[in-house]
Amino acid sequence: MAAFLRVHAAGEKITSLRINPNKIREEATAQKVLQSLVDAPTSKVPWSQYGYYLATRPFFTFDPFFHAGAYYVQEASSMFLEQVMRHACDLSAPLKVLDLCAAPGGKSTLLQSLISEESLLVSNEVIKSRAALLADNISKWGAVNVVVTNNDPRDFRRLPGYFDVMVVDAPCSGSGLFRRDPESVEEWSPENVALCSERQQRILADALPALKENGILIYATCSYSREEDETIMEWLEDNFSLENIAVPVPASWNIVTTIAGKKKAEGYRFYPDRVKGEGFFITCFRKTAGDVFVAKKQKDILSPVPKKELGKVLPWMEDLSDAFLMEHQGEVLIFPEKIAPAVSLLQQHLYLRKAGVKAGQLAQKELIPDHQLAMSTLVSSATPSVSLTREQALRYLRKEDPQVTADTRGWTLMRYEDMHLGWAKILPNRINNYYPKELRILKDV
Repeated sequence: MAAFLRVHAAGEKITSLRINPNKIREEATAQKVLQSLVDAPTSKVPWSQYGYYLATRPFFTFDPFFHAGAYYVQEASSMFLEQVMRHACDLSAPLKVLDLCAAPGGKSTLLQSLISEESLLVSNEVIKSRAALLADNISKWGAVNVVVTNNDPRDFRRLPGYFDVMVVDAPCSGSGLFRRDPESVEEWSPENVALCSERQQRILADALPALKENGILIYATCSYSREEDETIMEWLEDNFSLENIAVPVPASWNIVTTIAGKKKAEGYRFYPDRVKGEGFFITCFRKTAGDVFVAKKQKDILSPVPKKELGKVLPWMEDLSDAFLMEHQGEVLIFPEKIAPAVSLLQQHLYLRKAGVKAGQLAQKELIPDHQLAMSTLVSSATPSVSLTREQALRYLRKEDPQVTADTRGWTLMRYEDMHLGWAKILPNRINNYYPKELRILKDV
């Protein structure tokens, strides 16, 4: 206890991030990005393939790599979700994964990095404003096999037995983040812990019917309170057909295994005096009985892009051999063809905030490219582009004139160190900056 109190009193700030494997496939590139952030050695997060600790916290706002989606800044303890997924799931199989309480997107981007290209991730957030932030972060990650929904957990009952994996990082009292956010101590109370525990039970009870028989439930909080952790484990085993899955944890990681209930279910606690990370709890179960989703004959409500319009779209793309191109209200959406039936089903039962990658708007003579397309890995290598210096990139990200000289004309990718930042339209006498207004940098260096 003394060490636990000391580490909170010291107020040390731990900074960690995960490299985006969609955009960075070589270790040399990863090191280049990391070295641009801090002038000090980095170290690996032991339980994450793509996770790194930084010696100091840089101003991520002023890093073009951050805006290009080269990495996601995530608390290290929560990256342990990767170990749970690797142990409990066959990640080579096509999985349907639900991240139920997903904003701002840390666990969703981690999950997307782990699942196969044929898999589908449904990333859900009930609060509308947070769902918008979630959609922006998923777009920046550049993935095509993700659907962002804005639904209450009970809405997923409309899909009984549909999901192979359900991740519930439940809203909690937040005591595990006291070191990172000391002001939150004032908001903590035993009454709030009790309210959070009741809400966590309600969320789980509402959503669990959507998990199929033999499906995997992963439950997590950033709370130290037993009422939100072990008590929830006991409640799950007492009220649902679930069996605990133990996850191997090397002793050198200093993660504390906690035992709960008559069946000695295991959960995993992260204490900041023992690990290089914040307070965190996670546990895993397999559903032993329940529905197996039976697809009813349904009307296919997805409208493919008309053949006469394909000529406007195809030149922008590198490879669409396995893609479905959907036209929706004059916009072109792209996602893997294998998940098209799932997107159609979801659209009939849920509110979809985002599906796949929005390529752009169909105009009379051309496709007006969307920022999501620039952030994706779909863009053709033949697309005109301009490489920016760091200063030019920051001007572009402020939605100012990047002040470049270019031979190209028309729609052009703005790039920084081979990473896409967004679109500009280069005209004979000026450059129109199409970086999204809502994403622009507002602060000065």
